[in-house]
Amino acid sequence: MSLLTYQDARPWARAIKEKVAKREMPPWYIDKNIGITDFKDDPSLSDADIATITKWVDDGAPQGNPADMPPPRQFSDVDQWHIGKPDVVVSMKKPYILPAAGPDNIVDVLVDPGFTEDMYVMAVESKPADPRSFKVVHHFTTNLIEDQEDDPIGLFFNEYALGKNGDIFPPNSGRLIKAGSKINFNLHLNPRGEETPVTVQLGFKVFPKGVVPKYVAFTQHMGDSNELDIPAGQVVRHDGYFRLPQPALVASFQPHMHNRGKAMCMEAIYPDVRADSARPGPARTETLSCVSNYQFGWHITYPYADNVAPLLPAGTIVHITAWHDNTANNKYNPNPRNWVGYGQRSIDEMSFAWVTITYLDEADYQQRVQARQSQ
Repeated sequence: MSLLTYQDARPWARAIKEKVAKREMPPWYIDKNIGITDFKDDPSLSDADIATITKWVDDGAPQGNPADMPPPRQFSDVDQWHIGKPDVVVSMKKPYILPAAGPDNIVDVLVDPGFTEDMYVMAVESKPADPRSFKVVHHFTTNLIEDQEDDPIGLFFNEYALGKNGDIFPPNSGRLIKAGSKINFNLHLNPRGEETPVTVQLGFKVFPKGVVPKYVAFTQHMGDSNELDIPAGQVVRHDGYFRLPQPALVASFQPHMHNRGKAMCMEAIYPDVRADSARPGPARTETLSCVSNYQFGWHITYPYADNVAPLLPAGTIVHITAWHDNTANNKYNPNPRNWVGYGQRSIDEMSFAWVTITYLDEADYQQRVQARQSQ
């Protein structure tokens, strides 16, 4: 529904109250009572905001004085990108025609954007290019192909999934796109009953020409659990782990599950500094973030504020814990009578987190830790 004017919003007053009171809207599902709670571009409402909206609805959703109302907001092309206006946009040269029916389509589309010089990327976002494509795109990934013969798969660059925003790298961090690189779009499409032309696009912001960021930032899977065992009628927990080979700055966290996804947490299991001791004691752990009300319709990237982004020493184990709800209480469950395992389709399940990370050398890591402690 549109919420631009009073006339648009008034019929939805009760639904608005319900959604904001449950913190389902605006979509932002990080648990505010666990771990780090300070994020960039956090659209969630304060308790005072929610109280104001609730009171307005309880009072009959009055209009107030029309003379005090500002004109409806006019949206521009910039508003279509979470990262702001991209410096570069790469699109498919022609649509892929998705049949009206049949199984999921997995398609690779290679695009040569004609890059003539190296670029360093500071923010990146992928998304379908038109409303028709949004309806049928389950997800897609983009890879950088630097040499098609030596490495036809290339380097992972970015991912789009339903409701996802963009990846914004930490200060002085970026990804290199070499001159001559091609972009491979790997599309996962769901037929929806009518033939659909599908076009997707990739947008990114770049550092000024001649500026080379000090750090390499990238996004990758962590805590993958591929041997999922989710019996019918049960809520099941799975755990996955990723060991950091060197010190790292974690810039963002994004859970990835499907319709039965219920919650996901990211925990740091720190290396034991007393490992040489005969009695080293228990490992120190810290819960970094939890999404306690996971919604498959919103694959949101949660970018940490720069002053609280996790700084983790070499040897830290990133522990991803996921819960899947395969019961009838889950209103998004396609069929609570079926066993569910790992798979690419939405009726199958997955369990991992996308984590944006920057590796640091030991001296840089120690300097950053001391700076944090002095704050």
